[in-house]
Amino acid sequence: MRIKMILPVPMPDQAIDAFAAQIPPTLKRADVQVDFCAPSGGGKILDSYYEMTLADAFVLKKGMAAESEGYDAVCINSMSDSALNSLRSRLAIPVVGPAQASFCYALMLGEKFSVLTMWKQWFPLYKKAIKDLGIQQRLASIRSIEVRPDAQELLSGKEDTVFELLESEARAAIEQDGADSVILGSTTMHQSHAYLASKLEVPVLNPGLIALKVCENLVELGIAHSKLAYPSPELLSDDTLQFL
Repeated sequence: MRIKMILPVPMPDQAIDAFAAQIPPTLKRADVQVDFCAPSGGGKILDSYYEMTLADAFVLKKGMAAESEGYDAVCINSMSDSALNSLRSRLAIPVVGPAQASFCYALMLGEKFSVLTMWKQWFPLYKKAIKDLGIQQRLASIRSIEVRPDAQELLSGKEDTVFELLESEARAAIEQDGADSVILGSTTMHQSHAYLASKLEVPVLNPGLIALKVCENLVELGIAHSKLAYPSPELLSDDTLQFL
């Protein structure tokens, strides 16, 4: 099984390798090859609808040939779920985004969930995915520790400087907002997962790993998105994106 894992913004090889290192050895499968890659351009930190649109275009460009490249599935490694619907329209293989996947998992695990994130500029990412799924009534809250994210620091293991802030907001989500599960608001926040899971009495969802495992399960089950919901284009215009 081959899975193409697409990051949402341009990144140096060192950062791409750090993302790949997020997968714990216990969850790696010998029969699954996960290829991490990043687009050639687009946004920088996805702090606005402007950057989200840029990411959509460049992630679409990066993923549109995945099927012909021999991949069995595409996984978008960002809670922006960049180009999720576009790639589902372009491809017949499974395409999975962490936001949608983790939200659906949360629905199975409890009544209400909260999203725990670094800063408020990412709130639109979650609100869009929640609105698209029609699950607003199952959202307890979106909470932020108001620390501007530094992807390099998070990926290099310096996230522990904000562990206590994250725990404090997570407890407020549980005790004040009624959340019975907590979703990490970024795939770069993976280092906090073990810490929070050991401190909190509710499930803590790591969206990047959930999306990967959903990809694996869909391929094994022989299931992909409905082409009635995501119809293929009558005419392909892939060449248009080559100018990006």
